[in-house]
Amino acid sequence: MTVAAAAAEDMSLTARAQRVAAIAGRFADTVDREGRFPEEAVSAMRAERLLGIQIPSAFGGEGVSLQEMADICAILGQSCSAAAMVFAMHQIKVTSLVEHGGESEWHAAFMRELAARQLLVASATTEGGIGGNLRNSICAIEIEGDTCRLTKDATVISYGAHADVIMITSRAHKDAAPGDQVMTVFRKDQYVLERTVTWDTLGMRGTCSDGFLFKGEAPAVQIFPKPFAEIAAQSMLASSHLLWSGVWYGIAADAVLRAQAFVRAAARKSAGTMRPAQRVLPKSPPACRFLKPAFSRASPPMKRRSPILIASRPWPSRLP
Repeated sequence: MTVAAAAAEDMSLTARAQRVAAIAGRFADTVDREGRFPEEAVSAMRAERLLGIQIPSAFGGEGVSLQEMADICAILGQSCSAAAMVFAMHQIKVTSLVEHGGESEWHAAFMRELAARQLLVASATTEGGIGGNLRNSICAIEIEGDTCRLTKDATVISYGAHADVIMITSRAHKDAAPGDQVMTVFRKDQYVLERTVTWDTLGMRGTCSDGFLFKGEAPAVQIFPKPFAEIAAQSMLASSHLLWSGVWYGIAADAVLRAQAFVRAAARKSAGTMRPAQRVLPKSPPACRFLKPAFSRASPPMKRRSPILIASRPWPSRLP
């Protein structure tokens, strides 16, 4: 059954995410082994219209919550870690757009375009020489009349070569302090990228997290009207932790399911002998032994359970 045919049957968020996950899972091993972008999974996200789901309905999206997006991250994480991370990083940038772009005529129009065209957004907040501190910048945006220009040594732009849009940070002007930053939206036809660094991100190779020299020119109205300090504190940091946690939960849940399948298969082949888990768990610390009852209480089908609901379960009064 094609994605389009399946969509006609069930258009719930869970069903759409599961269809994308099924496609992502088929290519996950190849994506990581070859270190290539999960094009099939992202194409499926577009077909299921998942890239614009966070945009408010007034701007053509669906206005879904962070919890719903975390659930989608968990579903995708159980099939392909790279595809899940691409989805999470994209939605983190969209959160900033939704929370801080509504009062700007240009950014409001861009929200409509993103929802309509299912544009993929990448982030360029890191820079050579700042030690990984995204709240500092060395480069400064230049504004001349109605035009802005920026050159940045971005040490990491995940899936930068595959994105439709890059949201990038810089100092607000050449005399600004390192922490006086702005964030600007650049479309693909408004910048060029020169790869400077390659990064072999074990398990996440499909995110294509390489470094680039970024050179862009665009209308100055594409600069967010609010300082990046507000954007980072009020939307970006919180959404990053929540959505990344959804991805990690999905990866961990899949690992547990694989381990469970292995143990059951081993038990069937060697009835009457000690199973692999029985040889390991008695020697493990209490926190490790807690995993089995914790995931058992996550009752099937675990793949459809919310990571937030599972995480909020009370710890038992005593460990088994």
